[in-house]
Amino acid sequence: MLKMMTFFQGLPGQQPVPGTLDLPRSPKKLPSTSEAESEASSEDLVPSLGAGVAPGKEEEKALKKKKKKPKGLANMFSVFTKGKKKKGQRGPAEPEGDPEPRPGLDGPLPTVEELKAALEHGRLEAARPLLALERELQAAAAAGGAGEEELVRRQSKVEALYALLRDQALGVLRRPLEVAPERLRQALAVVAEQEREDRRAAAGPGTSALATTRPRRWLQLWRRGVAEAAEERMSRRPAAGAEGRSEAEIVFLHMGRTMKEDLEAVVERLKPLFPPEFGVVAAYAQSYHEHFAAQLAAMVQFELCERDTYMLLVWAQNLYPNDIINSPKLAGELQSVGLGSLLPPKQIRLLEATFLSNEAANVKELMARALELESQHWAQNAAPQRLDGHCHSELAIDILQIVSQAHAKAESITPDLGSQIKQVLLVELAALLRSYQRTFDEFLERCKKLSNYRANVMANINNCLSFRTSMEQKWQVPQDPLSLLLGPLSELKRHGFDSLLQSLFEDLKPLFKKFTQTYWASPEETLEKIIATVGRRLPEFSELQDCFREELMESVHLHLVKEYIIRLSKRCLVLKTAEQQQQLARHILANANVIQHFCTQNGSAATWLHPALPTLAEIIRLQDPSAIKIEVATYATCYPDFSKSHLSAILAIKGNLSTSEVKSIRSILDVSTEVQEPSRSLYSLIKVG
Repeated sequence: MLKMMTFFQGLPGQQPVPGTLDLPRSPKKLPSTSEAESEASSEDLVPSLGAGVAPGKEEEKALKKKKKKPKGLANMFSVFTKGKKKKGQRGPAEPEGDPEPRPGLDGPLPTVEELKAALEHGRLEAARPLLALERELQAAAAAGGAGEEELVRRQSKVEALYALLRDQALGVLRRPLEVAPERLRQALAVVAEQEREDRRAAAGPGTSALATTRPRRWLQLWRRGVAEAAEERMSRRPAAGAEGRSEAEIVFLHMGRTMKEDLEAVVERLKPLFPPEFGVVAAYAQSYHEHFAAQLAAMVQFELCERDTYMLLVWAQNLYPNDIINSPKLAGELQSVGLGSLLPPKQIRLLEATFLSNEAANVKELMARALELESQHWAQNAAPQRLDGHCHSELAIDILQIVSQAHAKAESITPDLGSQIKQVLLVELAALLRSYQRTFDEFLERCKKLSNYRANVMANINNCLSFRTSMEQKWQVPQDPLSLLLGPLSELKRHGFDSLLQSLFEDLKPLFKKFTQTYWASPEETLEKIIATVGRRLPEFSELQDCFREELMESVHLHLVKEYIIRLSKRCLVLKTAEQQQQLARHILANANVIQHFCTQNGSAATWLHPALPTLAEIIRLQDPSAIKIEVATYATCYPDFSKSHLSAILAIKGNLSTSEVKSIRSILDVSTEVQEPSRSLYSLIKVG
């Protein structure tokens, strides 16, 4: 039978393993000015701070300084550590005001060689003197003392150092979970400082003497690196999945788990370290979302099989928004990000329409196959199963399981889609039940001689209970549509009862004839034989469900009352005296009590039949035409199908009524009582001459 796919049971919510948010193992190098970097060689020293003034004593002093040996690295980095914050003071990643022209430096700047060596060793502290060096260059260009060639040479050195700094800082941020928190804060502080310098440069006057190098947009480069990291993480080949999953299902499950675990790591471990202006959660979330959405968008461009259509819908409409975006650890953080859906609404509607069409076709095919297999068992004289002493068929269970699984599948996407498919499934179920009834009728007609015929009839009647219970309770179908839906089952049950009772009623026919053959000479004895015959046959129906055995007993009850009335209406008995009529009335009343007691004791709930014979007995007993009219009027309200023909047949027993009296009594049925058509038939089943 149709089985729901079980691979979508929610994404795991375990704590992320440290380092799972690693960025690409071989990160792409950010653009660097390699030529400028080569110019910053060991023989190029930083020009003196007084470069561009006229030669003289100042130049001699500069030459003397040039002859001095360069300061050692330890002495150089003492410049960077001056004024170091004590524990508890604002860290390097925290926003600061715009730096001063000489940001945090009290002594002479280190040489290009020293800065290059420091940056190559990953010393991010070199960022501050490098910024000071850039500003000194800008000041020199603004002063106008230096030549153009000299400015270009000095700027190329600065840009080469910035390329090193950029690669170092962004390299740290590429694998933020693999570095110490303090080093991560340093890298963040470098990027934040560069963003502030970009804003300062944009607000201040530029100089045409230098090439434009700002804004550097390192924050934008960081975001680009985040996107590359997300793509690398999501594109990794997943481990082998559980058996039965398609390759696409394995890939999507890998992407969902990766995104959820990585974003949880970002929220728990990176957000406390990153400055607010980085928007670290939003940056990572948007990058993962864009990659996920791109995979879905690429997939829908192709012709999708049914399984892939369902997978895309369940991810776009359920798993992604519910198990990832609104998961307990991420919901509060991602609410303000506004990631949106993985697919546009129009595309989702198209996929939903395709899904509903696919499911309707599948359900129709599966139900038809189940009915065909079941009908083959009947035709092959296969005995039905016995369950709790009742004949049992799996057909109802199979059909309802097919329908329920299709409904649950749609609900696993969205409750709204579950509501939509419910109407589709009810239409298909109604068609199946009509086909079921036709198939069963063919079996009743063609297979009467099979040894398991009666057992299979009872098994199919018992099926009606499962269908009816499911429709009333689980599907909660309103009463009017339910009646239409279960109409074929009512016909199936009725035809089944007729088939089961046919031989019994054939056995009763000669016994009922004895009423008229003996001119009602000994009606109690005749009825006793009828009741005994029915009693002997009742165990044949014990394998029906209790409710259906009671309904079948109602059919027997109706048959006994109907046949008794038919015998009274044969016009073969005419009683001319009141005493004869009263004696017959007593016999009828006694017989009515026996029939009612026997049928009620054996489960009949047809209380509507109780007045049928006693009232006829009263009509026969009464002699006053006016009193008879009252009884007839009352009787007609109980049995609206009681006609003048039926009344004439009963009045024919009363041989002492004149023609005018009979006509007057009959006229009471001309009065319109505005009674609707009877829900149950009695006299419409009785034909009189």
